[in-house]
Amino acid sequence: MMVQPKLQLRLAQKQILTPGLVQMVTVLALNKLELKEMISQELVENPVLEESAEQDTELEERTPEEISLELGLEGERQGDPADREILDAVDGEAALPEPELSPDMLAGGQPEPVVAPEAPEPAKDPFDEIDFGSFFDDYLDPGYKSPASEVVEKPSFETFLTTPTSLSDHLNWQLSLQNTTDNVAEAARLIIGNLSDDGYLTIPLEEIGEGAEVTLPEAQEALEVVQGFDPPGVGARDLRECLLIQLRHIGGEGGVAWQIVADHMPLLQNRDWKNLMKALGRPQPHIDTAVGVIKKLDPRPGQRYSTEGTKVVEPDVALVKVGDGYQIIMNDDDMPQLRLNRQYRSLLERDGSNKEVRNYVKERYSSALQLMRNIEQRKQTILKVCQAIVRRQTEFLDQGMDQLRPMMIKEVAEEIGVHPSTVSRAVANKYAHTPQGVYELRYFFSEAVQGPAGQSTSLLNLKRMVKRLIEEEDRSKPLTDDQITRLLQSQGIMVTRRTVAKYREDLKIPSTHQRRVKN
Repeated sequence: MMVQPKLQLRLAQKQILTPGLVQMVTVLALNKLELKEMISQELVENPVLEESAEQDTELEERTPEEISLELGLEGERQGDPADREILDAVDGEAALPEPELSPDMLAGGQPEPVVAPEAPEPAKDPFDEIDFGSFFDDYLDPGYKSPASEVVEKPSFETFLTTPTSLSDHLNWQLSLQNTTDNVAEAARLIIGNLSDDGYLTIPLEEIGEGAEVTLPEAQEALEVVQGFDPPGVGARDLRECLLIQLRHIGGEGGVAWQIVADHMPLLQNRDWKNLMKALGRPQPHIDTAVGVIKKLDPRPGQRYSTEGTKVVEPDVALVKVGDGYQIIMNDDDMPQLRLNRQYRSLLERDGSNKEVRNYVKERYSSALQLMRNIEQRKQTILKVCQAIVRRQTEFLDQGMDQLRPMMIKEVAEEIGVHPSTVSRAVANKYAHTPQGVYELRYFFSEAVQGPAGQSTSLLNLKRMVKRLIEEEDRSKPLTDDQITRLLQSQGIMVTRRTVAKYREDLKIPSTHQRRVKN
């Protein structure tokens, strides 16, 4: 069989995302701080965009669609001749007017002589406009001070800002004060570089020795040097070693707390005080005192030098109580207001402009208008989603957490007429300021669980009920998952034991055996 190349035509339907649609999806998923950063970046990259001043209201009253039609960025339109001239200037080279022919030229005669224009007046010398006399009079005045002499180089404001000290910086500073050999110092620097945010060593000493090209005893010496640094417990390889280092630091080596951590960690984790007293031969007061000392130790000593700052949350929207209802206010007070630069508009209307220049300006105008449309579309989508939230969660806004109702993204999407993915992006990483506090918009969406009297209970409320039951239990006889299930079912909430166990694990609550306090 002989293979031959052939040309075939096929028709196929494919879903392709245009750049404008990709930008719309991206803008919708941004929160306020991220959107401000994106707008600032666009202001730098797109010369057509500029931030609108408060007094500039002429362009703000016109929609992007009106501006787009006026510039001819969305096809031809009907209008007056002046607008058509602008449209012709945008889409192509303007036609040059044909030269007019005089009757003499049509008859074969000679054209009339061209009269040369009068010679322009000679330009004035710029130096003639300077009043040197007054300049020297001012300069020779005893009270005169040169402007250059007043310029004083002042320190930058950034020099007064403090930089948070990281864990590695704090440890390397202490290492620089140590009198150690070069090999030990190199191994110590490698150990510091491999500490986790909690202050634990994440790799074996053998790898430290190979990486620093030192012997294993030198790596062990370097580890002991690092473990002697502040904060106490740093450089440990596990929780047991971390607690022992801190106990040694406070002079508790060999005491009851030391013995519990060194030899009986499983009994401590299970709170088995009875067997712990039997193993150590100590009375209950001694055990209680030792456990109190252990509770004051820090299991994550490196966290106090963590470079991760507090997460800044700025609400995108506020739900304000007005009368019997709620008003939705977008938090866009410090959001840059965009407008189009008028100077670049003249490049589109100028007949003598280069075609490449006009095409570039036209492309920048299209990109700017698309961004302005997407920002407005984001605002309208968030407002519609918040309106649906207010209609469904009025009891929560009035009374609090216990009145949170189940609400699905699919239901809200059908109500406002968009795809569920649009709602999901609209509520992602965005926060709302409510009378009950600041909540993420996604927090209002939760599944429904069959509740009392045939009503639905929010999944978040169910988890809170499980947590409340465990907090109110008898520590000596903690509730099992089966008992919690029966208590919820007695209140009319249809839930299984497996579901209760899953919710308990989601809340990071220990099992019944681990919660039991033995006397």
